[in-house]
Amino acid sequence: MNLEKLKQLETTFFNRYPQGFEDPRMLEVAKKHKVEAMHQFVETSFAKEKFENPSEISESFTKLIVKSSLVSVFEKAKYKDIAKLFTRDEKEVLSESLYAFLYGDQRKGFNQLVELLAHFNIAKWPILTVLGLYHKGDFEVLIKPTTVKSVLTYLEVTDFKYTTKPNYDFYLAYRTFINELKQKSSTKIASDNAAYCGFLMITIE
Repeated sequence: MNLEKLKQLETTFFNRYPQGFEDPRMLEVAKKHKVEAMHQFVETSFAKEKFENPSEISESFTKLIVKSSLVSVFEKAKYKDIAKLFTRDEKEVLSESLYAFLYGDQRKGFNQLVELLAHFNIAKWPILTVLGLYHKGDFEVLIKPTTVKSVLTYLEVTDFKYTTKPNYDFYLAYRTFINELKQKSSTKIASDNAAYCGFLMITIE
């Protein structure tokens, strides 16, 4: 990994936004993405006790996908249409998968979710990872293919490679990478991972 390039990105960012994420323009971006509202929605809708009702969890997950600015319009529409077709059993599998990802055996939950959504050809990285980001933004990550590939290429990361087909090993490797990268960055930008990855995206572009 090229740490010199990381420092160059920081310089570029602070030249553009002297106040970092507190810069008025950055605050407008956060407002556009409805960050706080999304966090509150996830905290309420995916609390442990909510998983007693798989149908409600399935409905909440669809709302999350549709509401999120981090999921593409195409993926929103496709997921919304497919979710209407879920059987009772599939809703239970979805609920079990999301619970495991958030509160239990994360690898098992992720793989189970991939298997379920792959059956409908909607096992897409953003759909699989957006809930984790809103649930625990200081630790989990969103896998947005274009952004992830740009970050890994620009910073000359060779320890692991992006995979089009979602798998937990890549998710784990990228999450570890981002959290370690934050430790090497200015504390002014090493906040939650959504903001931090946003910093990487806008400065690389």
